[in-house]
Amino acid sequence: MWRAFFDSTIRYDRIVLSKVRCLSGYRMYAKFRLLKPPLSLAHSADTLMKARLDISDITIAGHAQDIMLRSFNPCAHSGMPIVLYFHGGGFVKGSLNEASKPASLIAARIPAWVIAVGYSLAPEFPFPAATEDAHLALEWAVDSAREYRADSNRIAAVGHDAGGNIATGLAAIARDRGVRRLSGQALLAPMLDPSMTRLVEGQRSGRNDLAPEDCARSYRAYLPSANHRIHPYAAPLESRRLSTLPPTLIATAEQDLVRGDGETYARELITAGVPVEMTRHGGVCHGELISHAPALNDVVEFLRKRLARD
Repeated sequence: MWRAFFDSTIRYDRIVLSKVRCLSGYRMYAKFRLLKPPLSLAHSADTLMKARLDISDITIAGHAQDIMLRSFNPCAHSGMPIVLYFHGGGFVKGSLNEASKPASLIAARIPAWVIAVGYSLAPEFPFPAATEDAHLALEWAVDSAREYRADSNRIAAVGHDAGGNIATGLAAIARDRGVRRLSGQALLAPMLDPSMTRLVEGQRSGRNDLAPEDCARSYRAYLPSANHRIHPYAAPLESRRLSTLPPTLIATAEQDLVRGDGETYARELITAGVPVEMTRHGGVCHGELISHAPALNDVVEFLRKRLARD
């Protein structure tokens, strides 16, 4: 039923899945609705031109080495929520420079104090280095919130590609270790399945910029131990404790090899009772999603809602 639903709705620019609580228990349903007109790229640039962001780099102690954080702090605001941003790159590459545009946009439009995390990369630093770096960045953000005029009680995580894996791993760590539970997580084209058993649907999606061999190399580098490939902080689809994760936005690209990772995770979270918004973006491939204006607009609107003051 779910595959038929997803396949039948690809003609829409986006779809949203919702969850309803019934007296008899949980029931899942899909509802079509038109979302507000997407943020244009011109509007994005105009927003950033008008916003003054204090951008600075900070070095903190990481799990296995010092790591760099890049702070995007709106100058004219105080009491802002906090967003931790994790760049893509298949666990083995990527940098804070790639995070600058989406992080700046999120910081300016919510507004929020956004911290892009330069987590340690595999193969030199395999799991759990990246997720532990994420946890240390969260601790630093909580401790530094007052200095940066931010509210440490309203925190979310955003990640693209491997960064989506790290973001949802952080959500589980924050739940388990009690630093601060996240108020939300937004995952864009996330890589969530080290078993790579959900690539078949993605392979039929047409134009791809990500090959199965790329995924295999990335997972081998990041998860050299077989035991780590089923660890819930690295393989969230293997987790049996999903019900206590925060509200989630998952955005996938129609022409993406790992599209099934995010869409399967959305179904699992909905089944567990987690509020989920699931979007599939037509005509977009894996790497394009992080610069796709409708996807970024969805992230901003989701975070505004989840990080709003009570």
